[in-house]
Amino acid sequence: MTAHSWEVTPAEARQIQQDLKGRVVREDDLGAVRYVAGTDVAFEQGLKTTKGAVAVLSFPDLELEEYALARRRTSFPYVPGLLSFREIPVLLEAIDKLHRAPDLVLCDGQGYAHPRRFGLACHLGVLTGLPTIGVAKSRLIGSHADVPENKGDWTPLMDGEERIGAVLRTRVGVRPLFVSTGHRVSLETAIGYTLACLTRYRLPETTRWADRLAGQE
Repeated sequence: MTAHSWEVTPAEARQIQQDLKGRVVREDDLGAVRYVAGTDVAFEQGLKTTKGAVAVLSFPDLELEEYALARRRTSFPYVPGLLSFREIPVLLEAIDKLHRAPDLVLCDGQGYAHPRRFGLACHLGVLTGLPTIGVAKSRLIGSHADVPENKGDWTPLMDGEERIGAVLRTRVGVRPLFVSTGHRVSLETAIGYTLACLTRYRLPETTRWADRLAGQE
């Protein structure tokens, strides 16, 4: 696992992103996917404590197989574009508690669709070596055309002339999700696995389970 200090300033954090973004693999480099994981983070004690949850589901039937929780002192402020420095330390602790490593991780956050092309999903993937996908509820950067209303429809998320992600309709009549490459997964494959992890809700089951676990006492 690649490591770096988490006790850094925002300026140092941005430099770490710049230094590591070249390690991101944006092509498919994953084997058979039998277990998919979701991650989420919550805050307790007036934001003083960060709680991380990772839920591992069987694939493709999406049954919960294992989960792990971790808590640690919140040590980095909320800064747009630097979410990984606030959340990844506790997620790494939770992942380390798992008995089996997932074959693919769907992160509740951005991947390549990031100002420095190194969102949380990219960061987590590079540090762990795991294939990752960014599945965000809202847009951080970029622009896009209207997304058709059918489930599975998507439109490119563009930053200038570069396609940085996809705006994906996961359910008719609800707001789309913002999907982007994390690490070792192409955008087209990321879209496919996001859709494969859906049931009847807007969010994939990986995210729903991780969110539920992170919110528990």
